[in-house]
Amino acid sequence: MKNLLIKSLFILFAVNISFAQKWMTDIDIAQKLALVQNKMVLMVWKGTTEYPYPVFVNDDKGRTIFIDDLFTDEEVSPLIWEHFVPVIVNENKYGLMYYDIKGKRSQRYIDKFNDNSIKIMDVNGNIINVTNTYSEDLQNITEIIKNYSISTAFVTPELQGYNNEKTFYSAYYLASKYMDFSMYLNENLRPELMTLLTIYINEAKLNTKKVSKEDQLILQQRCDLLEIQQYLLLKRPKKVLRQLKKINAEEIENKNKPFVAFLYYTAYSILENEKNAKKWKAEVSSVNLKKAQLIINLNS
Repeated sequence: MKNLLIKSLFILFAVNISFAQKWMTDIDIAQKLALVQNKMVLMVWKGTTEYPYPVFVNDDKGRTIFIDDLFTDEEVSPLIWEHFVPVIVNENKYGLMYYDIKGKRSQRYIDKFNDNSIKIMDVNGNIINVTNTYSEDLQNITEIIKNYSISTAFVTPELQGYNNEKTFYSAYYLASKYMDFSMYLNENLRPELMTLLTIYINEAKLNTKKVSKEDQLILQQRCDLLEIQQYLLLKRPKKVLRQLKKINAEEIENKNKPFVAFLYYTAYSILENEKNAKKWKAEVSSVNLKKAQLIINLNS
């Protein structure tokens, strides 16, 4: 009942804000609202709003329309609210937010975090449109919606689990679910989603230190295998095989052997190497055979 009430309040709050066409200013509340609404967060620094932010929007006839200022236009704001939870973040939050990512992200990510462009984030504040760096060229809001307006309902349980408690398992399961999710999304978005889920794999690796010593090697190895799996979705099966062959077969933990079999089987199947694929097929569960077929289809 309590959760239902919270959801109802968030939904009512969102409707009122959307009607008023005002952006949120509290990123914590914006992220919680995005979690409830299964949306991504669209974030900009407050300093960006102090000057006109011209953008393009495509109308229903496909014509490109020039908008003088993203933050004051009364027609664009409801459009953004329909697809994202928009938030303007004061620079006084910068220090705390930067501390959370310092030494944990690529320079490209840091540059995106620092610049004045639109940032698309998941509900945990991790930027997904890292490759879309700031430039003098005007951004097209319709293209941003087309590329990043996705319902996150598929990963909601894992997002909630991670939001409740950041452990090895919550980070790992979220990374794994994001990887599965990528199979159903636009192929062009897949590389950026892989970059996003790698953040959670790295967090999972750090959290292996908090589990029992006998489980640490198993879980660390599982993270390594999940990292390798992403190359199947990026249509690089040969790299998967190269990475797997670097692993000493005798060092593979028993609990991870089915994962290794899945990777070998899928990679060989993509490469149409039926002889080698057959060697591994018997070790792959029926559930993972179906998953493998989805990945094989993506590579065809």
